[in-house]
Amino acid sequence: MALKAVHVSDVPNLDHVPENASLSLYSTRLSKGVEMNRAATFKMPKFMVAGHRGNGMNVLQSTDGRMKEIKENSIMSFNSAAKHPIDFIEFDVQVTKDDCPVIFHDTFILSEDNGTIFEKRVTELCLSEFLCFGPQKEGRAGKSLLRKTKEGKILEWNVENDDSLCTLQDAFQQVEPSLGFNIELKFDDHIVYQQDYLIRVLQAILQVVFDHGKDRPVFFSSFQPDAALLVRKMQSTFPVYFLTNGGTEIFYDVRRNSLEEAIKVCLEGGLQGIVSEVKGVFRNPGAVNKIKDANLSLLTYGKLK
Repeated sequence: MALKAVHVSDVPNLDHVPENASLSLYSTRLSKGVEMNRAATFKMPKFMVAGHRGNGMNVLQSTDGRMKEIKENSIMSFNSAAKHPIDFIEFDVQVTKDDCPVIFHDTFILSEDNGTIFEKRVTELCLSEFLCFGPQKEGRAGKSLLRKTKEGKILEWNVENDDSLCTLQDAFQQVEPSLGFNIELKFDDHIVYQQDYLIRVLQAILQVVFDHGKDRPVFFSSFQPDAALLVRKMQSTFPVYFLTNGGTEIFYDVRRNSLEEAIKVCLEGGLQGIVSEVKGVFRNPGAVNKIKDANLSLLTYGKLK
């Protein structure tokens, strides 16, 4: 099927908030006593550009094997991205075992100690353990930080400009305040999560957003459909988007296996839209009209962009 170009004015409207809307103080309670309050006015642009993991995710260079200049998902990367004409940065948030939201993409942290490589799940570390990896703010060296490719190869995290690991609160306090945040709620694809756990994690993240967000534009996204639905129930201030590979990969959870299923998730939970791997849209361009007819927004990501 052929694709045709469309004018930017025909891109589905990302704004679902009336022009002069003012959201009143919002409070919602779940079974565990979750209570979130926020007085805010939030308006998303009709068309926007977001920096993926800040100034771009680390990709190995073919010349010398080094990665991009700045480590992804870092304060340095976010502020570097802010120098470009973009509206938002996207980054991945997980919650440590002592309930601190931190910014890190991979599910596991890999390190080397006396020639032995070991890995630890980010969510099984406390905050102080997490912050020990990589360069330290005081300029001293921390524990080594390695990375595993999709093929299973382990590489040094070797970048030209390194930066220390950071928390979500650090990002709110240290990143250019005019830059919007697309907070990806990161979960393991291979774990079936209980609702109580999801509520605890999401409550910790929302608390930081409400306490430190001020006037910064924020929206949430997640590949985990239950997390996306829950964070929408827990608050109504910030838009929530369902992340999907759009049918380019197959998962046990059928809700993740097509754009049509993504539409169902959004309509079921009152989500604002879909963020799809752009290859999923190329493979199924007819879904774009279905998304638009459902009054949902569509964002895309991926190297083919």
